[in-house]
Amino acid sequence: WRGHGGAPYSTLVPSDEVTINYRHGLPMITLTLPTRSERCRFTVKPMVTTVGAFLQDVQREDRGIERAEVFATDGSKVSDATLMEVLLMNDFKLVINNTAYGVSPPVKDKLSSEHATEVDDIKSLVHRLFVALHLEDHQIRKERELLQKLDHLKEELLPLEQMKARIMDSADAKTSRLLWVGLALMSTQGGALAWLTWWVYSWDIMEPVTYFITYGSAMAFYAYFVLTKQDYIYPDAKDRQFLHYFYRKSKKQHFNVERYNKLKEDLAEAEESLRRLRQPLHLRLPIQEINDDKD
Repeated sequence: WRGHGGAPYSTLVPSDEVTINYRHGLPMITLTLPTRSERCRFTVKPMVTTVGAFLQDVQREDRGIERAEVFATDGSKVSDATLMEVLLMNDFKLVINNTAYGVSPPVKDKLSSEHATEVDDIKSLVHRLFVALHLEDHQIRKERELLQKLDHLKEELLPLEQMKARIMDSADAKTSRLLWVGLALMSTQGGALAWLTWWVYSWDIMEPVTYFITYGSAMAFYAYFVLTKQDYIYPDAKDRQFLHYFYRKSKKQHFNVERYNKLKEDLAEAEESLRRLRQPLHLRLPIQEINDDKD
């Protein structure tokens, strides 16, 4: 029989040299150390211990071991990252230096029901411990990723925020000027009507004029509703005019409003994810008072 790469092994030892027994649900591998010529027992945790970790334990126990590998029965090498639970499902060959040991793990179906129950309990316990021990590492890694994402988004938003502030200042100034111009025109109109009524003509002549001015204003407000589908309310009209100036200025200065909104949404989503990740219950820290009103 040839090993990995076609190199022949000098010795093929019977399977009884390496035995596997289960005690308290854990497999114990017993083998003879080559240089120390004594039997040594290794207890492995199937769902945690890998083949590479098991081989390292064997080499640490006997410093005279220069080579330790595991092969399947078809001659293919078993990866060091393979869990021992997977390895113990089938027969395999353990190679120490130039000696190959045939190993036949006991069939799990033949184990007693008590041992099978113990194995299931241990598997469940190991899984819970694994999750508990690695949850904080996962949270720290996720927090670091979110912080990096926040820094990247803030860096992209900084020039857009500056450009948006300039555009908003310009649009707000134009809107304010328009409001003052409207007030000036209304004041001028009122003064002109008063001058025409008391100094040029009489009220009998000016009354129809004021009527048609009022009717024309009503038509203008109705036309505003027809075009915008909104009532002519001064705050809403001011906001609409502000947005008109804002988008017109944005187009001139090539300010991408859609990209800015998408970045703001991504930033808010990342901040919310970070806040949820840092919640005391998630990190298993002492519960602190949270002011919901401030949130």
